[in-house]
Amino acid sequence: MPQSAKTVRRLAFWSIPLAFGVMALKFAAWHVTGSVALFSDALESTVNVTAAFVAFVAIGYSHKPADEGHPFGHHKAEYFSAVIEGVLIALAALMILRESVMGLMNPEMLDAPILGLAINGAAGGINAAWAVLLLRVGKRHRSPALQADGHHILSDVVTSVGVILGLVLAILFNEPRLDPLLALIVAFNVLWQGWKVIASSFDGLMDKAIEPVEAARIHDLIKDHANGAIEAHDIRTRMAGRVSFVEFHLVVDGDMTVEASHRICDRLEAVLKKEIDGVQVIIHVEPAYKAKDEGVRLA
Repeated sequence: MPQSAKTVRRLAFWSIPLAFGVMALKFAAWHVTGSVALFSDALESTVNVTAAFVAFVAIGYSHKPADEGHPFGHHKAEYFSAVIEGVLIALAALMILRESVMGLMNPEMLDAPILGLAINGAAGGINAAWAVLLLRVGKRHRSPALQADGHHILSDVVTSVGVILGLVLAILFNEPRLDPLLALIVAFNVLWQGWKVIASSFDGLMDKAIEPVEAARIHDLIKDHANGAIEAHDIRTRMAGRVSFVEFHLVVDGDMTVEASHRICDRLEAVLKKEIDGVQVIIHVEPAYKAKDEGVRLA
């Protein structure tokens, strides 16, 4: 297994015990205060635990080599993990909504608020550090599951900060209804984050094209290293987790030998793989009369 794959899988594994630890801290904060907002924050952490486990399984599966049944590999497995995480986030938001409504109907003053807020703050600090690490490594190694987990945990940090600030206001103004009202706001924020995770994952499952900046770079590399060819057209790209697929038609002189055209293809494939991480290239060679006006002129 490549070193990058080991790094991603190791982080995914350690996300599981860390999620359990943060969840325990948040439930402890709720237990000592009785705060509906802190309980809603703890409920969201139950999603983190499940999501961390699902991400670990999906990342392991996505790194399996291609086989007869999956000749293009298993890279998209991470997108399924991200979709599942988005659904779980939405379910957590519904649970928080329920607790918020009940809290608004029966507001209660908090017990031991300072201790509870301190415990919740510690949990938020741990989450913040871990989210930054997941996002950085997930982006570097193009892991949708790690990035989805990182974005979710980061939204959890924002939620925790909002909860703490709101509870401080509830204590200062002696207004217990601020507690469940804040939990209600938290619920809508969590629901929005869940939708964003699901939407970004669907892009991957639907074979979204490579980002425009990267696509332009691919066009330039083809143009700069296709010496001997006439034109390239129908350049298509798609992303599948950490792997990018590039395919295009390469037009050459009709009298060129198969060996000569093959050398051009080998050169293009080598430079694309060198310059673009995780790229797989398919080139279809065509004779000169197949050239298209909208193609990239090479000669």
